[in-house]
Amino acid sequence: MLPTSYNLGVFVFNIKPMTKRKAISKKTRFEVFKRDNFTCQYCGKTPPDVMLEIDHLKPVSKNGSDNINNLITACFDCNRGKSNIEINRIPNSLQENYEILHERQEQLKEYQKIIAAIERNYVKNIERVNTIFNDWFADQGLTDKFKRTTVKLFLKKLPHNKVFDAMDIACSKIHKPDQAIKYFCGICWTIIKGGAI
Repeated sequence: MLPTSYNLGVFVFNIKPMTKRKAISKKTRFEVFKRDNFTCQYCGKTPPDVMLEIDHLKPVSKNGSDNINNLITACFDCNRGKSNIEINRIPNSLQENYEILHERQEQLKEYQKIIAAIERNYVKNIERVNTIFNDWFADQGLTDKFKRTTVKLFLKKLPHNKVFDAMDIACSKIHKPDQAIKYFCGICWTIIKGGAI
């Protein structure tokens, strides 16, 4: 272990051990470059006019992390000119990127709500088809696999009332559960192909 202070006559030098800076991975560098459109976020220059580097918004020397949110694309000149000065104002392009990202996240949340509502509706309608079948065959039920695949497929391709009617018609005409299910499928496929019941 090296000493951290040296006494040279009248002068005492205190030397802090340097922490080794971890290199930013190539993958992370290119993620930042892509996010910033391969453009220096300080001057707006792009390759081949400049060489791009990764800069820390909060410098490593001031405990800045290598988290992608603390990294920014800078050209060689801007990065060297900035040195270890902390950025107090986020460049406009980063603010715009943040707003775009925030908007995308909001849209994704809303989209996921819509998908969840559609899925709940499918589940409700699938159970309605199963109830119609149970009304005709009290001791029988549609299998989970049949409900998840076949009934859901029919509900995607046809209005739900047509699927309900198909099950009711099939069960009223055929008095054996397995054959009623086959007849139900036949009715649905006939309607999908443009035929009438």
